[in-house]
Amino acid sequence: MTGRLVHTGQAIVDLVMRVEALPPPGGDVLASDVRFTAGGGFNVMAAAARAGAAVVYAGEHGTGRFGDLVREALTAEGVELVQLPAAPDTGVCVVLVDAAGERTFITETGAEGTVTAEHLRRVRPRAGDLVYVTGYSLLRESNRDALLEWLPSVGDHRVLLDPGPLAADVAPDVWRAVLPRVDILSCNAAEAAMMSTVDGVGDVPVRVTRVGAEGCDVVENGVTVRVPGFPVDPVDTNGAGDAHAGVLAAELLRGEPLLVAAERANAAAAIAVRRYGPATSPSRAEVDELLVRQQELGHRG
Repeated sequence: MTGRLVHTGQAIVDLVMRVEALPPPGGDVLASDVRFTAGGGFNVMAAAARAGAAVVYAGEHGTGRFGDLVREALTAEGVELVQLPAAPDTGVCVVLVDAAGERTFITETGAEGTVTAEHLRRVRPRAGDLVYVTGYSLLRESNRDALLEWLPSVGDHRVLLDPGPLAADVAPDVWRAVLPRVDILSCNAAEAAMMSTVDGVGDVPVRVTRVGAEGCDVVENGVTVRVPGFPVDPVDTNGAGDAHAGVLAAELLRGEPLLVAAERANAAAAIAVRRYGPATSPSRAEVDELLVRQQELGHRG
């Protein structure tokens, strides 16, 4: 590895409920499975760590039982924590996963939404580090202002932006301040469509757009390449994009070429959607196994 993944987003707790279908307004459904697990930015960090990257969490974490759960999960993945626990407790996201594997989110913000410039000044990127920024951070006043002050100090370190599903809610002037510092944009097709109307997005050097089972489209130096995916029957799509982004970052930190990193990210996402839960990214060895099987199938064909 040439550096660390420095994650400036939010690790929270997911309350994951598996349902046959979402209830109608005023209705009710019974969940077939319910569990609390670390989620949000944790999913990306876990994916990168399992792919072999050193990972640093620059965000806040709370003082209550949810904060304890997140810290335990991060520690188990070998993630370095920069900040000390702070009130209030860590926030919670209610995740509803339907029979088709699609997920719906409702998020409540906790300590992770109280990052300040002082917090981020404790983070000093090293040579080769990759800084990870999420659109969720740009929606919270404290986190947004802290990032806008801190990002210029990142200098020549690479910055990967994951705009997230609420990208359209980020103010245009915030995007204008952030995008010139972004080297890699990683998002799904819906998020890419939202970002396409934002001034300056076309100037981001590398853009990786996930297109589900079809894989991802990689744009570099104005050239678009489709990196094929690995068709699978999904069990749960929750966390698939996080697995993709985390593995993409880890492989780039390892020094892999962009298209190789994208292929491995596609493989990781394909494995992740066959598992129930948000943080289901595989190990690097599991990705290797899938790539070998795929190659053998191609030779037989």
